[in-house]
Amino acid sequence: MQDHFILRSIISGLAVLLTSKIVPGFEIRGFFTAVLTAIVIAVMTFLLWWILVFLTLPLTVITLGLFLFVVNAIILKITAAVMPGFELRSWFSAIAGAIVLSILNVMLNYILI
Repeated sequence: MQDHFILRSIISGLAVLLTSKIVPGFEIRGFFTAVLTAIVIAVMTFLLWWILVFLTLPLTVITLGLFLFVVNAIILKITAAVMPGFELRSWFSAIAGAIVLSILNVMLNYILI
């Protein structure tokens, strides 16, 4: 169980690091910071995602689920506010980062696990 958590954290950290190389304004200090950021994103998602989804449900339904990327961007912005070494320069960076990070996480988890 613990090995699985460590492996997923490293893979998610790699996805965060790759996202910082692809998306302008999505900045991360280094790999260790990326792994810690991935863990904080997971905790913020666990604590806040369902509340945000419930509050934005009408918009999510109207946009056929695309508004969930904005919800993920909000989670990223909150994480950037509490995590030193992780910075999002704009809302565009947060939304683009949420999209790219989601895609990279799925791809890396599929390939490596």
